[in-house]
Amino acid sequence: MSLKIIFLFALLSFGGIAFLSYLRSQSSNQPAARPPETPADLSKISPEDMDRLVSVNIPVNVTSRELLATVTDKLRQRIVRPNARPNESVLTFKTPEAYQSFLARAAQAGLRITARIDASNTLRVGYDSLNSIARDLIENSADYSQIAANYFITPPVTPPQALSRANRTQLPVGNQLLSTLGVTGNTQSWGNGVTIAVLDSGVAADPTFGISRLKTVDIGLGTAPATGTEGGHGTAVAALAAGQSADAQGIAPAASVLSIRVTSDDGKSDAFTVAKGIFAAVDAGAKIVNISLGGYGTNAALDSAINYATTNGVVLVAAAGNDQTNQLTWPAADPRVVSVGAVDASGQQVVFSNSSRQLQITAPGLALQTAWSDGSRMIFSGTSGSAPIVAGAIAAVMSQDPSLTPAQAWQVLQTHASDAGAPGADPDYGNGVLNLGWAMARNNPTRYDTAVASHYYDSSSEKLQIVVQNRSAQAVAGLDLNIDVNGALQHQPIPWLAAGATTVVNLSISTKQLVAVGQIEFRSELLNPVGTTDQVPTNNRRASTLNAPTHSLVR
Repeated sequence: MSLKIIFLFALLSFGGIAFLSYLRSQSSNQPAARPPETPADLSKISPEDMDRLVSVNIPVNVTSRELLATVTDKLRQRIVRPNARPNESVLTFKTPEAYQSFLARAAQAGLRITARIDASNTLRVGYDSLNSIARDLIENSADYSQIAANYFITPPVTPPQALSRANRTQLPVGNQLLSTLGVTGNTQSWGNGVTIAVLDSGVAADPTFGISRLKTVDIGLGTAPATGTEGGHGTAVAALAAGQSADAQGIAPAASVLSIRVTSDDGKSDAFTVAKGIFAAVDAGAKIVNISLGGYGTNAALDSAINYATTNGVVLVAAAGNDQTNQLTWPAADPRVVSVGAVDASGQQVVFSNSSRQLQITAPGLALQTAWSDGSRMIFSGTSGSAPIVAGAIAAVMSQDPSLTPAQAWQVLQTHASDAGAPGADPDYGNGVLNLGWAMARNNPTRYDTAVASHYYDSSSEKLQIVVQNRSAQAVAGLDLNIDVNGALQHQPIPWLAAGATTVVNLSISTKQLVAVGQIEFRSELLNPVGTTDQVPTNNRRASTLNAPTHSLVR
């Protein structure tokens, strides 16, 4: 055999072996055949609970893989939100037994418990993969009461210092808070015997809190004020509620302040942490809890904390928000919470204050002088400042009449608020503007105060409504209202008006008439009957301008 033939034979043999090796390698790289999937074991799953918790209706023949994928996807839609803490959820369980069962298996399930509220069977849980929660939910669906995002709750965005609404001049409050609220005389005993909890960035030991009135509770963030840019927020808020210094004067200077820090150094908190703070405040004996924080989301943890407070006779007060929107932030959005919007020194709603039918009251919130955590005094604006003013006012009423519960004291303030905006309760002012001078003197039969409460143009009925309110402790008869409409004078007698009551004088102003003249100026003056002395004569006059075609009413 020639060498050429031998070489050719060897080449062919080697090529055949190489080809067979290639085929084998290709075969080994192919995925192994998967056994057909069997339907998931649904014996442990409550279809009603799964549908309630994650909106999943489970088909009878669903496989384990498909069920896990579906539940994980639904959880992602529920938990992963831009306004919530990433990679964590708030889990609430139906019973203490279900709660304890989860605590025992959480680590094995790949879940991290970062905080807990035993009283409500609620946990703050971190995860690396949503599959971990999904698997536990599938295996223990009957244990769960709610799975929710842990929404951010933060101090309302600080508004600019100089703002206008409908071209109106906004009047700063400065260091005239008490006089703005109609308060005169000595207030040093106001708040005595009442504890106001401040859930915020922590409160510094400023001289305005005296020597022994400031106490703290640690729920895991320490007791020292936060160090970030919003670190002084809690001190500013607490001083407005209960400061006693002349340069940082609050409403209830004899009240005790309970500081519970709920924000981290970045100024952020969340629904779970605020809920934990509420539980701690109630357990520590606070009768009023101020929350000058808010966020656009809630969960069962916050709901149960609000319920715990209200069932224990504690009043929660919260800021409405500074976003100039038609909704309130949580927890102010909850109807069980006293929600507070902001007005300027003249009682006008300020531009940043959120509005809503849920809003309950407004209070000064523009350019308030107050304390800061470094011992300085600063100008503070926002519903963050309005809320503690109402909290302090509740404490003041309680100290005046110790037989009143916090809820009853709040009712006194609500009943004796100055009507503003549209007659009666409205989205911009709630039940009106806090009038602490009237509330504290409500039982003084010698005190007279009648007022032109507001001018309000109702475009739907094409009427300007002049609201007259009797802020006296007794009925008043013989009132007269003089009205000037672009120089044309009118006279309107006001009928007998009960204590605290309002009446409305309507002027017809058609859109056609308004467009024709461009704007209409209104002036009204309320005249008291002979022999009465009005304690606040400045509120007996009001001037407004109605502009076309926007119908904006400038006061």
